[in-house]
Amino acid sequence: MKILRPSEIRAMRTKLGLTQAQLAELAGVTQAYIAKIEAGAADPRVSTLEKILKALERATAEKHISVEEIMTSPIVRVRPGDKVEKAVRLMGSYKISQLPALDGETQVGSISETALMRKITAGEDMSKLVRRSVEEVMENPFPTVSKDTDVDTIYRLLEHSPAILVVDRGRATGIVTKADILKLVSRSEKPRE
Repeated sequence: MKILRPSEIRAMRTKLGLTQAQLAELAGVTQAYIAKIEAGAADPRVSTLEKILKALERATAEKHISVEEIMTSPIVRVRPGDKVEKAVRLMGSYKISQLPALDGETQVGSISETALMRKITAGEDMSKLVRRSVEEVMENPFPTVSKDTDVDTIYRLLEHSPAILVVDRGRATGIVTKADILKLVSRSEKPRE
């Protein structure tokens, strides 16, 4: 059995959207003791850590969230033949920092503020850049997942990609970004007790 480190408790608890009191009740300890453990002011017994881990595992089993629950739909997108200027306008209008490039329903690439800024800082003339086609400047497509994929699965994907495209039966139906994950965290975060 895995032994939980006291330093992991707060992160796991907040990821599940549990308050200290809720975790304490599930684990059969007091809220004050959970607070002390999280603050590093208590050195709990292994048996107490096992109880807390079991409580967190039970809460995790009950708290699976699918990508479909947090994805943004419909997808703001560009076509490969669109001008970069259109992509920039869409990103500004929707207050987003990346777009998938779709040819019909097939993702062929992506375009982002970061990629455009890299080109500008490398010396590319901004006025010429915005007149180019998306196809000329686009980067690799975003990773894809199905709509029933568990949110926990996509955390690692988002470490290496600014977005993930949600595909259902070969059709792009939604997009998940790092901002969506942060909204999920803030939505589940309750005031600390």
